[in-house]
Amino acid sequence: MAVEHTSASLPTLTELENNDAFTHRHIGSDQLEQQAMLESIGLNSLAELIGETVPGSIRLNKELELPAGKTEAQALSQLQALAKQNTVNKTYIGMGYYNTEVPNVILRNLLENPGWYTAYTPYQPEISQGRLEMLLNFQQMVMDLTGMDVANASLLDEATAAAEAMTLCLRSVGRNKAASQTYFVADDVHPQTIDVIKTRAQWLGINIIVGTPHTELVNHDVFGAQLQYPGTYGNITDIGSIVEIAKQQGAMVSVASDLLALTLLKSPGELGADIVLGNSQRFGVPLGFGGPHAAFFATTSKLKRSVPGRIIGVSKDSRGNPALRMAMQTREQHIRREKATSNICTAQALLANMAAAYAIYHGSEGLKTIAERVHRLTRILHHGLVEMGFQCNDSFFDTLTFKVGSDQETIIQRALKYGCNLRQIGSDRLGVSLDETTRSEDLVNLFNIFMGEGKELNIASIDRQISANNSQRAHTQKAIGLADEHRRTDVILNHPVFNSYHSETDMMRYLKQLENKDYSLVHGMIPLGSCTMKLNAAAEMLPVSWPEFSNIHPFTPKDQVPGYLTMIRQLEEALVEITGYDAISMQPNSGAQGEYAGLLAIRNYQRANQQEHRDVCLIPSSAHGTNPASAAMLGMKIVIVACDNNGNVDVDDLKTKAEEYSSRLSALMVTYPSTHGVYEEEIRTICQIIHDNGGQVYMDGANMNALVGISRPGDIGSDVSHLNLHKTFAIPHGGGGPGMGPIGVKSHLTPYLPNHTVSPIEGHNEGIGAVSAAPFGSSSILPISWMYITMLGSKGLRESTELAILHANYMAKRLGDHYQILYQGRNNHVAHECIIDIRPIKEAFGVTEEDIAKRLMDYGFHAPTMSFPVAGTLMIEPTESESMEEIDRFIDAMISIRKEIDQVASGAWPKDNNPLVNAPHTMKDLAEEEWHHPYSRKVAAFPSPYSHKAKYWPAANRIDNVYGDRNFICSCPDIEVYQ
Repeated sequence: MAVEHTSASLPTLTELENNDAFTHRHIGSDQLEQQAMLESIGLNSLAELIGETVPGSIRLNKELELPAGKTEAQALSQLQALAKQNTVNKTYIGMGYYNTEVPNVILRNLLENPGWYTAYTPYQPEISQGRLEMLLNFQQMVMDLTGMDVANASLLDEATAAAEAMTLCLRSVGRNKAASQTYFVADDVHPQTIDVIKTRAQWLGINIIVGTPHTELVNHDVFGAQLQYPGTYGNITDIGSIVEIAKQQGAMVSVASDLLALTLLKSPGELGADIVLGNSQRFGVPLGFGGPHAAFFATTSKLKRSVPGRIIGVSKDSRGNPALRMAMQTREQHIRREKATSNICTAQALLANMAAAYAIYHGSEGLKTIAERVHRLTRILHHGLVEMGFQCNDSFFDTLTFKVGSDQETIIQRALKYGCNLRQIGSDRLGVSLDETTRSEDLVNLFNIFMGEGKELNIASIDRQISANNSQRAHTQKAIGLADEHRRTDVILNHPVFNSYHSETDMMRYLKQLENKDYSLVHGMIPLGSCTMKLNAAAEMLPVSWPEFSNIHPFTPKDQVPGYLTMIRQLEEALVEITGYDAISMQPNSGAQGEYAGLLAIRNYQRANQQEHRDVCLIPSSAHGTNPASAAMLGMKIVIVACDNNGNVDVDDLKTKAEEYSSRLSALMVTYPSTHGVYEEEIRTICQIIHDNGGQVYMDGANMNALVGISRPGDIGSDVSHLNLHKTFAIPHGGGGPGMGPIGVKSHLTPYLPNHTVSPIEGHNEGIGAVSAAPFGSSSILPISWMYITMLGSKGLRESTELAILHANYMAKRLGDHYQILYQGRNNHVAHECIIDIRPIKEAFGVTEEDIAKRLMDYGFHAPTMSFPVAGTLMIEPTESESMEEIDRFIDAMISIRKEIDQVASGAWPKDNNPLVNAPHTMKDLAEEEWHHPYSRKVAAFPSPYSHKAKYWPAANRIDNVYGDRNFICSCPDIEVYQ
């Protein structure tokens, strides 16, 4: 029967139109569920919850001055209008960035697939075997092509990888040699890499010398050298002789290289390099105006214990089957803190997966065919340019540079008419880099650009002439392009994985096979505390693949990217309003990089004000684990501040230490709300103590999801924060990367935001170095956060924060009847996450936090954050995007596990043979003919009603971490590893 409405009850037109707003798609619980959750914790409204939870001294008490939220269609239309303002030219700029053809099977089944991009870092390897296998493939690919013994699973970009190589050399070269504190950088290293190396060196006391290594290296006492192979101007340097020079004086050598070139070139490993690094972008990853891209990093075996970042290793599970995990995890800065070897918190797992998949799809022969075609076309271009009278480098793979004198601007303008971007070098030179997308017709256009209209050269004729010259060339004649002595002769990529999936059908099924082994947000909630695994909406993700965002070189002339720059400026302006800071830098391409950039701004500010001696950084024991590592990278002395029994900073201890070090105090790093999941009541007092003693306040933005719309860090006393766009602002975690960590600063720090030597940023000061390879970091994922803010608007952003807090408090209330909630704030509330203490259970019954984490997999969940920030605990964050049904499902699973612990406590199940210590249970377990456990197969694998409806199967039993580290293998083994 139809419902009749009176005119008074009819919704308004505005209400009807707003019914399509994005907020109710993003927030998982509806109003009835929210009311039920509020009542369960004894409250009547969200306003009451916020009033009881968030200290009044920090509350915003006004709406953010942002536009109202848009529908998905409205926001996409608005962003599309900006995208259309960009000019997508054919780029020949090179410098480590190339056009590439993303295989559609990889684009559709990996990059655009939430089963791949919504997964978290593989800290729980039993439910991460798929992407761990692909990352192992990535490592094998890198080791094969570089000729090195060990490779990691990616770093942030080539420039930061080079900075990591410098510090690795300093740590590894030996005390006497390291004392020289001088590092040599070849003058043909990419300029953005030199920029980042210089930035990293300045606060570590490292002297950088840039010069020609063949003639100048011998004149300096250095601990290491950075080379480029091929060089930024295209030359293929005889790096073997340079390595000999360096080794004779006891120095180490790092080589930045190019994976496609290495399919044809002798490997740096064969030529004696200690470290090889670079960018894997041209292996099927879009340009993206600079990122995200996966850097690679490989070393000799003797350095394996010091390699920065993550390494995937082969271990075994409890059934003795081979299984994969992150090896030697003690290097993770969350654990080692100020003793960490680096602070690469966010690797680039998703993009490393893409690069590895690209190599698998093409295989060794396919890659060499692409490389030979690129080189052949470059030889044709070289021949034509020489015939025109230009002097080009004769040794090259894909890049030519040549003098054009006063014709430079004329040629550049002619190129623009053809829709081409060339590399401008100084005032009289040009560079051209070819790639896999280059075809013969492109060479015709290039010849027209350099010669002028109507003077076409015959491409086919030149090609035939080159072939004839090759066959007739005497050994005494100079080789053009790749000389025989530079060509590699060894076999590459001969592992079966690179020779099995060359049809689209096979590749599609392989990618799906790997995806099925991984747990992601498509399966259920990932309740990781401090990680904010919220919805990555499809509408937010769509623009990432638009060519106007994905096919733009990072050093494209700015007048070709007004839409990109406007989008970035609008995002910066929104973040300024959200944070209360005065300026934002989008350059840092991870949260850890943001921490580094924020502290760098503080140190540069203090130097400019004759306070360079300020080098002490106070860090509460509750701070985010990356904080001490970031401070150590800036040469700071780290002093830990105690916390009280409620998880708050001990203000008396802070005051004592701030006064003790007042003459040297540089900064306080504080996470707010704290990593303990509470709002510090005294945060304004804490900030004031630091300012009174001459220091600056760095507020870690990892927990910004508990502040947006209700408080602003810039208003409550902090001077700088980084923002995890891959947490609070909806960029997906990508299975362990990508990420973005822009920083917000108050006005006095604005002059010290990162700039860029290749592409200076408008309004940023000259003389301030870069922290990332590209001026705006991983620009192509910024549209995700732009869409998130635009669709939610002021009201939706605040509601998202309120619901994150409600969901966490509802969870803490229900779980509190079964587990001890470790820390609570005012009125016994938590912020957006809570910590449950497993230590009493472990002490009494022998069940550990790891047992609970693994048992949750049988219930169909990813575990919460384990043993961080407090050992023996689980930190849980439900986020605003989960429904009450999903939250209850997790709570019910935890309650059921608590009852299973009671079974162990009562003796019904032995301590060494119960569902918790044997978890997780795999399909293979259930297939065994004999069952040697005091619990049923049903209890093992189907412990909840939901597991009957939608069972997720872990791909491995519990993995032996110690075995994997003692028997270190980071390559694809000959044995059948993959389940």
